[in-house]
Amino acid sequence: MDDLEINALVSRLSRPHPSGGVVIERAAILAAGAESTAVIDWIAARAGKPETAAVATRSGGLHGARIENGAAAAARPPLRYVLPEGALR
Repeated sequence: MDDLEINALVSRLSRPHPSGGVVIERAAILAAGAESTAVIDWIAARAGKPETAAVATRSGGLHGARIENGAAAAARPPLRYVLPEGALR
């Protein structure tokens, strides 16, 4: 994929972010059937940052003892990528 194709893909799949930039879900990149590593590299080259959701909750019930700690969260890939304002121009 070239830069124009990736720009069009990210523009189509992204949505506005409160920071003024845009956010794109990692799942959307994978579902698009694109070369995901090329898209993620393109995002990183334009100052895009991975965003992870920090989850450290404990629930009751049968699996209540299961707690997701920092090590498990660090092993997961990012859920979405945030691009700064003007990155898609």
